[in-house]
Amino acid sequence: MIGLVSAWRAVAAMFILNGALFGIWASRIPAVRDRLGLSHEELGYGLLFMAAGAVCSFPVTGRLTDKFGAVTVTRVIAVLYTASLILLAAADSFGMLAAFLFIFGAFHGSMDVAMNAWAAEVEQAYAKPVMSSFHAMWSLGAGLGALSGYGAVQMQLAVLPHFLLAGGATVALALALSWVRWTSRRVQSDGAAIFALPSGVLVLVGLTAMCGALGEGAVADWSAIFLQDVTGVAESVAALGYAVFSVSMVAVRLLGGLVIARIGPVPVARVSGACAAVGVFLVVSAGGAVGALAGFAMMGVGYAVIMPLAFSRAANDPHVPPGQAIASVATLGYGGLLIGPPLIGLLAGILSLRLAFAVLLPLAVVIVVLAGALRRAD
Repeated sequence: MIGLVSAWRAVAAMFILNGALFGIWASRIPAVRDRLGLSHEELGYGLLFMAAGAVCSFPVTGRLTDKFGAVTVTRVIAVLYTASLILLAAADSFGMLAAFLFIFGAFHGSMDVAMNAWAAEVEQAYAKPVMSSFHAMWSLGAGLGALSGYGAVQMQLAVLPHFLLAGGATVALALALSWVRWTSRRVQSDGAAIFALPSGVLVLVGLTAMCGALGEGAVADWSAIFLQDVTGVAESVAALGYAVFSVSMVAVRLLGGLVIARIGPVPVARVSGACAAVGVFLVVSAGGAVGALAGFAMMGVGYAVIMPLAFSRAANDPHVPPGQAIASVATLGYGGLLIGPPLIGLLAGILSLRLAFAVLLPLAVVIVVLAGALRRAD
C-alpha cells in the first residue's frame, strides 16, 4: 500500500500543477483583456485558439502515451505547459495572444490526456474508484492558482512576474513530488487512425463529458469577467468567482469516490446534472455578487464528478486501448472545456454576458439524460 500511496501522491501532484497553471491564467484574464483592450467578442475569438490547440493535441498525445508510457509523457509536457503560461504574459497584441493561446491550449490538452492515463493505471491498481480524488486535486490546484491571482492583484503585481513566480514554484514542487518508480503500460497502436473520435458508447460518454466541461470552461474563463462586468465588483473580488467554484469541486470530488462506490456512477451523474442546472439558474438570475458566487459554487458541485466518471469509463473500455480511449473522449470532453469560453464570448457579443451563460442550462439537462452511458463496462 505504501507504493500505491506514493503513486497516488505523484499523480495528484501532476493534477495540482495542471489545475494551478490553468487557474493562474484564468485569474488574470481581466488584466490581459484590459491591457490589450479586447471586447468580449474579441476575447472569445482569442480563446477559440486555445480550444483549437487542445483539440489538435488530444489524438497525438493519446498515441504518444500508449507508445512511451503515461508517466514519461506527463512529466515532459508538465515543463512545456509551464513555459507556455509565461508566453501568455508576454503577448502584446491580439495576434500574439491568439498564437500563444494555441500553444498553451495544446500543452494543457496534452497533459490532460497523459496524466489521466496515468491516473487510470493507479486507479486500476487500487481496484476502487479514486479517479475523482485526482480531479479533486486538479480543482484544488485551480483554486490555488485563482487565489494567487487575487493575491497578485492585491499586491499590484504585473502579469509576467506573477506567472513566473507562481508557475515556476508550482512546477518545481510538482515534479519533485511526482518522482516515483512507476512503470506505465505501453501499447502499440500503429494501425490506428491518428485522429480518433470516440465510437460506440464512448460517443455518449464524450458528449456527457463535453456538457460538463463546457460549464467548467465557461466558469474558468468568464466568472471573473461576469462578476466584474455584470455585478460591478472590483477586479480583486472578481477573482473569487473561480475560487469558490474550485473549492466546491474539491469538496465534492474528495467525497466522490465513496459516493460512486456506494450508489454507482449513473445516479451520481444524474444528481450532478440537476445541481449544475440549479447553479446556472442562480448565476443567470443573480442580482448581485453574492447570488452569482452561490451559483458558481453550486455549478462546482454539479460538474465535479462528470469528467472523472467519463475518464474512468473510457480507460476501462474493453475494446479500445486506454490512451486512445481517453484521447477520443477528451476530444469531446476537454474540447468542451476549451470551446465553452469562446462560445460564451461570441454569444455575449450578440446577446449579453448574462444571457450567454443561460446556454449552459439545457446542457446540464443533457447530462441527466445521458448519464446511463457512464456505467462501468467491467
